[in-house]
Amino acid sequence: MTDKTADQTETKAAPLAPPAQPAGPSPDKLIVSSSPHFLNTESVPKIMHTVVMALFPAVAASVYFFGFRALLLVLVCVGSCMLSEYWMQKIRKKPVTVHDGSAIITGMLLALTLPPSFPIFGAFLGSFFAIVVGKQLFGGLGFNIFNPALLGRAFMQATYPVLITTWTTPRTIAEAVDAVSAATPLALMKFEGKTTPIMDLFVGNVAGSMGETSVIAILIGGLYLRYKGYINWKLPLGYLGAIAVVGGVFWLVNPAKYPSPLFHLFAGGAMLGAWFMVTDMVTSPVTPLGQWIFAICGGVMAVVIRLLGGLPEGVMYSILFMNAFVPLLNKHTRPKVFGEIKAEQS
Repeated sequence: MTDKTADQTETKAAPLAPPAQPAGPSPDKLIVSSSPHFLNTESVPKIMHTVVMALFPAVAASVYFFGFRALLLVLVCVGSCMLSEYWMQKIRKKPVTVHDGSAIITGMLLALTLPPSFPIFGAFLGSFFAIVVGKQLFGGLGFNIFNPALLGRAFMQATYPVLITTWTTPRTIAEAVDAVSAATPLALMKFEGKTTPIMDLFVGNVAGSMGETSVIAILIGGLYLRYKGYINWKLPLGYLGAIAVVGGVFWLVNPAKYPSPLFHLFAGGAMLGAWFMVTDMVTSPVTPLGQWIFAICGGVMAVVIRLLGGLPEGVMYSILFMNAFVPLLNKHTRPKVFGEIKAEQS
């Protein structure tokens, strides 16, 4: 065999080198999933625990003005909500998600809507109702129609009408002797025609529910949530703006009878409701137009109940009433899809 033949034989016997593989994951490991494809570090527990932190200033203010009885009420409501959620999820044989923080928020908000002198057994019962009826019977987090904390508060309003309207004078008022002899600024305005100084409302040196006194404490938490991007600015702006405009109209018509718009914004539960309840991701609309309608109609209703209804406060009922219309608002205020063409009716 010649050298040339040997070279040809070796050439034929040599195996072909495999083609170079492109860099990146192997095609058999390609993962196909539905949109959205944005990567984000946010999660439900992270958002919920941030809201819990945002409520700390309001809780601290309530403890400062009303003592450790306020802290005890917060702990009872939070503990009762967490136990109720754990119990219901075990009964329904669902994954236990009590650690996500949503039950903690419900307990804190419910406690902040109560007077400091409210009985412990009533707080436990209201917390149980808020979680079991207001949340879990609808299917759990993300499926409830009404704000659970407000639904629990409405239940206690009907169950304990006297106890829930027995107000405590802040211990910072020097002349306060009887702990349960005060009236809220809204009650004084509606039934006695007396107004409360705006600065007292802003600081929180007034009688009322624990989270309805210090405006500055609520603003700190609410603005922090807005800074984090967890609440939509349209909702608090629309709600508080409607309260100010409608209240201002009544005030301009008869300033001797009706309070100023600033009083409406600072008194009662307007601030707590606007920043922490109207903005609830589950029970508020998702469409821009729906959010404006939801917030503005709720604010108008709150002022109408305050001035023309039989109750001094209307924030709770205005938000619950508008919660019922959220599915309709989401359905009928959807923005038009780009390129969408309506089907011709035969």
